[in-house]
Amino acid sequence: MADLTPLLAFRWSPWAFDPRAELTPDEAASLLEAARWAPSEENGQPWRFALGHRDDENWKRIMVSLPDDDQCWARHAATLVVGAHTGGDAERAAYDLGQAMAHLTLQATALGLHVRQLTRFDQVSLATELNLPVGVRPLVVAAVGRLGDPFALPADLRARETGLRHRRPVTDLLLC
Repeated sequence: MADLTPLLAFRWSPWAFDPRAELTPDEAASLLEAARWAPSEENGQPWRFALGHRDDENWKRIMVSLPDDDQCWARHAATLVVGAHTGGDAERAAYDLGQAMAHLTLQATALGLHVRQLTRFDQVSLATELNLPVGVRPLVVAAVGRLGDPFALPADLRARETGLRHRRPVTDLLLC
């Protein structure tokens, strides 16, 4: 394997979050600052974020938009971050939001935090629950927190959580 920065090598997306751990205001600010510095087309920065900290009103509003099978583990995350985008070119804005979420995720890794991103949720309900302005489209919810006990997970998730990580070889990713 080629040399990889530890921030990338040790990044992973757990399902088990510590239900007692909290994100400090400085940690939350650091994550958003990292996202702010992500590249975007013509520096448009079409991303917008909403944060919900465990048990506050935003967290509850975000949680109800998630499917039940994701609520069972996401409820233990310290913070839920909604990533949304604006702009007329939704495809480019979504790409730029992806860059911002990657920066946020790497910053979380640098802080000893973990992130699991979800794209399977009720976008219309979430936009309504958070009273998002017209033209702001939620695309991702990221659960952020510290590692929890994998043995507290349901059996199917526990097996995935404790199994070996697998990645396709680079040769499988090349188109030509």
